[in-house]
Amino acid sequence: MIPNGGDPSTIGRLGWLDALRGWAALAVALHHASYIYLPSLQVWLLPRFDPGRYGVMVFFLVSGYIVPASLERRGSVRGFWIGRFFRIYPLLAVACLVAVLPFLLGVLGLRAGLERYDPVTAVLAHMTMLQDLLGVPNAINVLWTLSYEMAFYLLIVALFVVGGHRRSAAVASGLAVAALLVGALLPSALLSRTAGTGPLVGTVALALAAAIAAAVSGRPALRVAGGVLGGLLAVALVTVNGRVYAWEGMIMLAVMFAGTAVYRAEHGQTGRRAAATAAALVLGGAIACGTWNTGTPEQAWRVQLYWSAPLVLAAATFAGGWLLRHRGFPRWTIALGTVSYSIYLLHPLLLMIAAQFLGASGHEDVVGLVVFVAVLVAASWASHRWIEAPAQRVGRRVTRRLAGPPAAPPGEPARQVLVP
Repeated sequence: MIPNGGDPSTIGRLGWLDALRGWAALAVALHHASYIYLPSLQVWLLPRFDPGRYGVMVFFLVSGYIVPASLERRGSVRGFWIGRFFRIYPLLAVACLVAVLPFLLGVLGLRAGLERYDPVTAVLAHMTMLQDLLGVPNAINVLWTLSYEMAFYLLIVALFVVGGHRRSAAVASGLAVAALLVGALLPSALLSRTAGTGPLVGTVALALAAAIAAAVSGRPALRVAGGVLGGLLAVALVTVNGRVYAWEGMIMLAVMFAGTAVYRAEHGQTGRRAAATAAALVLGGAIACGTWNTGTPEQAWRVQLYWSAPLVLAAATFAGGWLLRHRGFPRWTIALGTVSYSIYLLHPLLLMIAAQFLGASGHEDVVGLVVFVAVLVAASWASHRWIEAPAQRVGRRVTRRLAGPPAAPPGEPARQVLVP
């Protein structure tokens, strides 16, 4: 969900990624909209295939492909975190405010019982972006994916500061194997149940702040300590405190690192055989985990349709985009990808308005769905223009001022590169 910078060469090089982002965001939005506008289709489709999971897996592959490359092009952990903040948080803050506004006005409750949590705990958990790994319900249903994105960011920074950033294929393979061997044995929500949600959120927030502050330090030893602390924090939360089973969380991280392995193989930073092996292990591991961690053969078959099939199709979609990466893509697909983050965050809010205030639910309404998509695209364009793009411009100025010139990753010669 990283918009293009607007440079023609960048658009030509990353147009396929934007096309994938736009398609993935639209798949998730249509999946959720079908509950309201095409309920009979949703009843038929969901036991057979999960379009939302498919779209999310495409997003994870795209993030895995491009985000570590962004960190390494900058060569600066400080620049990376500044860039992430200004790309993600401004729109996230606005969307969360809109989501809770009906509750603040006394009109509606919050989703998933979030109002039962201490407000400070709920806000702090969302500020870390790790709320789904901290036992706190998401203010917007799609925010759970951002928790895994944040865990991925912490891991790639950890690998970067210790000089292991090019071992993406090994990391992807290791995560897949670990998910197979121990993923079903690890407890869910262990830390939340043991320490309590409030104390855990406070402790993780402090640890995260300390880890990032140290990782952006100019002192090498402190930078390594901060990066490693953040990586350990991510591993602990994904493996023993996720809302989902540990094997699911580990597979989702493995998917992102598989995307990174594809990038490295393409650019000669790792062997193609290693990348292909990692991709095969991740796909095979996902299918095996879905099979072994169910009861009857019939249940296993349903899990494969619901869990493995979206991942396999997402991998095929990503592979198709990658094979066509040197070809031109229609401008509208690139434009849709540019506003994909807005589409992703705003569509649940528009659906809330449609269902709760406009009465759009409970019957087939194809025209309503078309109108919804049109309004969503228009709102996302406006959101990108007036929230996302200005924030990113500020982020680039802050990066130039505070991050300094790009530094070389550990163990590599210094390079002069432009900050994207």
